[in-house]
Amino acid sequence: MAAKKKQGKPLVIVESPAKARTVGKFLGKDYVIEASVGHIRDLPANAAEIPAAFKKEKWARLGIDIENAFKPLYVVPKEKRDQIRKLKQLVKDASVVYLATDEDREGESISWHLVQELAPKGETKRLVFHEITKSAIEESLRNPRSINEHLVEAQETRRLVDRLYGYLVSPLLWKKIRPRLSAGRVQSVATRLVVERERERMRFHTAEYWDLDGTFQGEGSEPFNAGLVALGGQRVATGRDFDPDTGQLKKSDGEAPIQLTEQQAKELTERLTGQTAEVKSLEQKPFTERPSPPFTTSTLQQEAARRLRYTAQRTMRAAQRLYENGYITYMRTDSTTLSDEALTASRALIKETYGADYLPAAPRVYKTKVKNAQEAHEAIRPAGATMRTPESLAAELGADERKLYELIYRRTVACQMLDARGQRTTLQLEIDDARFQATGRTFEFQGFRLAYAQPTEEGDASGDRILPNVQPGDGLEVASLEAQGHQTQPPARLTEASLIREMEARGIGRPSTYASIIETILARDYVFKKGSALVPTFTAFAVVNLLDRFLNHLIDYAFTARMEDDLDEISNGRQDRLEYLRSFYSGNGRPGLKDTLDRVEKDIDPREVCGIPLGNNESGELVEVRVGRYGPFLSCGESRVSVPDQTAPDELTLEKAIELLIKGGDGPRSLGKDPKTDLEVFVKIGRFGPYFQLGDPDQLDGEKPKMASLLAGMEPDTVTLEEGLACLSMPRSVGTKKTEEGEDVDILAANGRFGPYIKWGKETRSIPEGESPLTITLERAVYLLSQPKARGRQSRQPKVLVELGEHPETKEAVRILDGRYGPYVTDGTTNASLPRGESAKDLTMERAVDLLAERAARAPAKKKKTAKKATAKKKTPSKKAGAKKAGAKKAGSTKKGAPGDEQTAKS
Repeated sequence: MAAKKKQGKPLVIVESPAKARTVGKFLGKDYVIEASVGHIRDLPANAAEIPAAFKKEKWARLGIDIENAFKPLYVVPKEKRDQIRKLKQLVKDASVVYLATDEDREGESISWHLVQELAPKGETKRLVFHEITKSAIEESLRNPRSINEHLVEAQETRRLVDRLYGYLVSPLLWKKIRPRLSAGRVQSVATRLVVERERERMRFHTAEYWDLDGTFQGEGSEPFNAGLVALGGQRVATGRDFDPDTGQLKKSDGEAPIQLTEQQAKELTERLTGQTAEVKSLEQKPFTERPSPPFTTSTLQQEAARRLRYTAQRTMRAAQRLYENGYITYMRTDSTTLSDEALTASRALIKETYGADYLPAAPRVYKTKVKNAQEAHEAIRPAGATMRTPESLAAELGADERKLYELIYRRTVACQMLDARGQRTTLQLEIDDARFQATGRTFEFQGFRLAYAQPTEEGDASGDRILPNVQPGDGLEVASLEAQGHQTQPPARLTEASLIREMEARGIGRPSTYASIIETILARDYVFKKGSALVPTFTAFAVVNLLDRFLNHLIDYAFTARMEDDLDEISNGRQDRLEYLRSFYSGNGRPGLKDTLDRVEKDIDPREVCGIPLGNNESGELVEVRVGRYGPFLSCGESRVSVPDQTAPDELTLEKAIELLIKGGDGPRSLGKDPKTDLEVFVKIGRFGPYFQLGDPDQLDGEKPKMASLLAGMEPDTVTLEEGLACLSMPRSVGTKKTEEGEDVDILAANGRFGPYIKWGKETRSIPEGESPLTITLERAVYLLSQPKARGRQSRQPKVLVELGEHPETKEAVRILDGRYGPYVTDGTTNASLPRGESAKDLTMERAVDLLAERAARAPAKKKKTAKKATAKKKTPSKKAGAKKAGAKKAGSTKKGAPGDEQTAKS
């Protein structure tokens, strides 16, 4: 009789190795836990990924069969194939397969793709839990469900719409503006928001206004400040009274405020000095301040930016690690609801830590403001039935995780505490016909502020300020009066936090994708950072110009928000996905995407969409910035001059543009002739800064002239012919140094892409700041060559930054090294770079193991070495075999396409 096959263990599939380890701690050895390592398949990223069976299909590059119900072509990327093979083997041996990917649309889609690709023959169940705790996992095991097809359809529709948008609109940008640009359903709208704020700044007109600041003191009281608010019964103008587009006072139905000039303010100061101020009124009003709701994805990103100065990406990385290791609930949510478990835990903690006086009679309930809040149905909070304090976790968390956890912990506690209460005081005084006003605020009951005070209020002039106890009619001494001038300020540029707030308020995109959207527009060079501010490039202006004029509905805020509503309807099963895709692509009562693109392409004049007018010069000629193939440049009549990279558009005024054109219009400055070649030496200013040029292309029969950048300390207006020739003559021989074989090899000094350096054979060393390749001596060069190389493949052993200890599984030593491209963690076999924003000194062993596991999962499979068979004689391949081999090689050499659609939030 045949032996009965042994029943395998249940298999639980999650997204990441970190989540797998945390889940494994609770499930123990009775389960097999494995990670998919993010998405296991996607639409083809380039032509090389298209299967041979589909290469001849006209829709293959798009990856969507438009004529066959928008059927997608999904492929498993090369780096995921080993993991899929591993999962398939585990599925064969499993008694039941549990899909425990995240509980949002994207997690649902990953589970669906796993089923499609792994094709399990046994029982398959879906597990969802919003926190990785023992009770939550056990509850999900008791109540598994099937895959929610509606959620999958919504996510798949989003993916296809993003692909259609990106792959059809991006080529239009390549043709009309410049190559390698991209468009995206959300990224283009986010770019428009940043560009429109910059346009407001460019239109802005500064206005000047003056007022008085006085210091007053009553008998036996502390001095306090008050500002001038009215003169002769007429209000004194402040910044909000001016039109930002004209710099003039706004028109109003009532009496216009007085705009004091500097002279008037100083004359008023002299007239009022020495007089006594009289108290006209003292008004006190009670106020209450309510705590903010618990965190959603977007509010967490905004608050982390404001308090911790974290980027959205840095916040989400830290939150992901906190979630996967069981410290917080799921971090992709737009719900402000707290579970009964959370309410019980927070109320118990408040009573124990702050006392019953700070606890409301009933739990606070918050309503989610986001329309159709969905997916994870609880706010972000500390996980579990008891809330662990930040202090108790200090040894377990890295720096980023620790700070973010404390923010989440305090916000969750505060949201269930009583309101803060206090008195707001307004004191008005008069000196002759001038009225001054002071405001103050005192807290009688701190309430929730004990756990989570608002940082904006800490430095507020009116915040927590006690004004003297005076009565109307009392006289106060005028200790000092000072005339103060002010200028109106343009609207502040958007930051990551304020851009997220704008997108959420308009219903654009989903909070879970905001971090990746911001990363995308930075990576595409549509935006660059100036401090924390997001500054659009002139290329972004050209892209928004084109889309706004010819494809307005694609970047219309309301249209983009409606699309999110439509996706919600699909996820709820109230709208058909195919009907929606047909409407988007082919139209429904109005032209669809494809017809619209075909219609507008011939109407787009690149000159119009690529021009950003700045105004007219004295001759009436238009001065404008134009976006060309190689970047932005200034144009006026026949004059052209490059615009330096990362020039803020609002800083390139008409006056500055004319100044640059005049300098550029003078043409390259000739320094004289090179006595050796009789060619002229010019100094020019290009896109990447000033440089020397030897000869003119017209004199060189079209050959590219030799060029050399100016060295540090050289100025284009003052450089000499000798300096130009010296720079153009580099590399310069400093002398010779013997090799180990006794051969004399030249030491060369040169100026490269990363600054001045010396070279001896294959050895190179940077020349320190303050030293010049034109004057460095042989003795100094030999000394520099004797020092360890800081970067590069020929450097000595990388410096060990941190010894983390023994890997918990492999027992290999885990260290953090200082590599050529920054710090990385290694176990001797696998190297994993530290993500941007993570510090080597704060990296924990647990995080290091995560990085190594994720890197190992992405690594290509190593080919097995096969022993070579000894042969008596090498056979000559037949012509047929050679042709077959050549054909295969040709088929594999496909060009890599540039994706233009939105990036997914998980990888």
